[in-house]
Amino acid sequence: MPNCSVFDSKGNKVSDIALADSIFGIEPNVSAMHLCVVNYLANQRQGTQSTKTRSEVSGGGKKPWRQKGTGRARQGSTRAPQWTHGGIAHGPKPREYGFSINKKVRKLAMRSALSSKVAAEEMIVLESLELEAIKTKEVVKVLSALETGKKVLIVLPEKNDVIYRSARNIAGVNVSMVNTLNVYDILNSDTIVVLKDAVAKIEEVYA
Repeated sequence: MPNCSVFDSKGNKVSDIALADSIFGIEPNVSAMHLCVVNYLANQRQGTQSTKTRSEVSGGGKKPWRQKGTGRARQGSTRAPQWTHGGIAHGPKPREYGFSINKKVRKLAMRSALSSKVAAEEMIVLESLELEAIKTKEVVKVLSALETGKKVLIVLPEKNDVIYRSARNIAGVNVSMVNTLNVYDILNSDTIVVLKDAVAKIEEVYA
């Protein structure tokens, strides 16, 4: 069973916490994580790009010259793809890029991502993070005391607007709740800072 140190907001070690072996101590499945990252990025795509085919471009109703006798190649319209101002052949059309993943694979990928962070010592458990008002400076102080990397993911047990609005202006810092946590954000961060209450909730959700 992996253990992790618990720190306070000043960067001092307070205690140790035993993490669930089935979530934070498994052998990471690279294929499952890769599939979830590809799925996440695909779902972010808007898919609104569009080009006009020869039937959608305005003009080109008249045959440019007669079929035979001119010595030139036969042409039926000035809006064919080979013409300037013609339509686009096989161009992109609006489409949905997203696809679904099996729930078991998604859970395996999440457990793999969390386990890889624990194994690499890139996960910090924070006892609590309480802010009286929206202060970006206070979050910066906490993160510098914890000696995190440039890209940080703060995981909260539940929605907290004060923390979110205090951290959103810091470059490289992302705030997520347990129910919105995803594999891409975990792997894309140098350090994940998980509140102690969030650890229990993660174990409850992904057990």
